[in-house]
Amino acid sequence: MKVGYDYIIAGSGLAGLSLLYRLLLDKSLQNKTILVIDKVIKSDNDRTWCYWEKEESIFEDIVRHKWETLQFFSPEVAKIFSLKKYKYKMIQAGDFYRLIMEYAATFDNVTFKTEAILDMSEDNGQARLITENTEYSGSYIFNSTALFLPDMNTKNTLLQHFMGWFIETESPVFNEKIGTLMDFRLEQQHGATFMYVLPTSSTEALIEFTLFSESTLDRETYNFALKDYISMELGIKEYRIKHKEFGVIPMSLAQFPKTIKNSERIVNIGTAGGFTKASTGYTFQFVQKHVSQIVDRLKLQLPPIVNDSWKSKKYAWYDRTLLDVLLSKKVTGKAIFESLFRKNSPEKILSFLDNDSNFWEEFKIRNSVPLLPFMFSGIRQLFLKKKTKD
Repeated sequence: MKVGYDYIIAGSGLAGLSLLYRLLLDKSLQNKTILVIDKVIKSDNDRTWCYWEKEESIFEDIVRHKWETLQFFSPEVAKIFSLKKYKYKMIQAGDFYRLIMEYAATFDNVTFKTEAILDMSEDNGQARLITENTEYSGSYIFNSTALFLPDMNTKNTLLQHFMGWFIETESPVFNEKIGTLMDFRLEQQHGATFMYVLPTSSTEALIEFTLFSESTLDRETYNFALKDYISMELGIKEYRIKHKEFGVIPMSLAQFPKTIKNSERIVNIGTAGGFTKASTGYTFQFVQKHVSQIVDRLKLQLPPIVNDSWKSKKYAWYDRTLLDVLLSKKVTGKAIFESLFRKNSPEKILSFLDNDSNFWEEFKIRNSVPLLPFMFSGIRQLFLKKKTKD
């Protein structure tokens, strides 16, 4: 059986639903017929996204909490800093899914299907998506599934893996106005290892144990690290775990193609399109920027392929250089971030990590890290990128 739509969104996670939401918010595109297809349509509160931005966004109503003061700790550096340009924000996946699904339910032209996707291709100027029982066609497919991911291995990829506990205490112990961005005062035997502490009230906080390494750990190791930190570092003995979450984000030097099978009608988005920042694993804001650009191009009746600007290529090189250094193990993640926060304004580091810094900020940041390892990795990544193009 064949069924046709204007747009097909393959994958119902962050990228797919963000694109759907922005399409439906746009008056010129909201009447397009849209299929969202995935083996499971997500609704569980399975993760938390944190990000920083200067202004309010379309997701402001579901921001769980925001912070204007952050802190960074390592054995040698302790900084508490007020944000002037940015606010650091938290969104929970359950609220995100609910917002978009409820809004989409008001449109008769949006269809959700739970089917396993087998293949995608282009035929006679139409994008085709194949499941076990049905063939769907559309003007464009936007893919965020793992079906066509490049080869990621221990030579080109680190995993950012984490376990987070939302805890609640009987008495007030947190300052909900201050979030801990990174606390490196932990053993570093598995790679870059740090904690987030993000209080949402005086009695509630997300405590998250995060690592950058080649492989994940057994679950009991995460649990022990969280118990020990909450007890010994935060001094909290009595608390209740309200919610647990676990996740793995690839930080990879692999080449993520913009399209599938060289078809301009099948466009990769989200992690599948390389919009997880290679050096940090941050994804939320980079996905939002990309899907917003896609919508802008569709409004102009242009192919929804966003070409890399000189600026985006520059930051991709910075990301690849840092990840290359981490993979080489010539400098530890703790040492890199410790040096960055010791020698720079934290807000300028956030600007840099948001791909929004100026020349002098970048110059100072480049000069904050060990010269030789970063120079060799930077040259290697320039050479490899050129070789890949050739």
